[in-house]
Amino acid sequence: MNTLVQRHGSGVILISLLVALLLTNVPLPESLRFLRPDWVLLVLIYWTMALPHRVGVGIAWLAGIFTDVLTGTLLGQHALAYCIVIFITIKLHQRLRLHPLWQQSLSILTLLALSQLLLVWINGMIGRPVHTWTYWLPSLVGALLWPIVFPILRGLRRSFRVL
Repeated sequence: MNTLVQRHGSGVILISLLVALLLTNVPLPESLRFLRPDWVLLVLIYWTMALPHRVGVGIAWLAGIFTDVLTGTLLGQHALAYCIVIFITIKLHQRLRLHPLWQQSLSILTLLALSQLLLVWINGMIGRPVHTWTYWLPSLVGALLWPIVFPILRGLRRSFRVL
């Protein structure tokens, strides 16, 4: 019986991650492409904050590999960045959940920027060019979207009783 309770809602988590992967790959005009937040990481952070016993570093690694394959980047770079960010989120999830949404947004900004910093570091190691200041805008956009993403995912979690 206990395993049934633990598995309840796994489909909602999986579908939300698939939607995030789709949003990552939605075509955008070149002028707006630099504003696309890291949807997968936003969703991972939410589920890790809400259910750290269900969504952790292993799920982050898988989601990162799928993101790498989908975006055509170096295999493992998103996986590494996601694992580090989700590890930090697991360690801080009880503190993060206590903050109001605007303070959570500042924490999300830091976590998203850390992910991008790791990606810049990896790209620098393999000889890819350094990005301009617009490279950091997706972290800001993700933080600004957090007060919208959080209630949507929380509503899904409560509606489908994801435990």
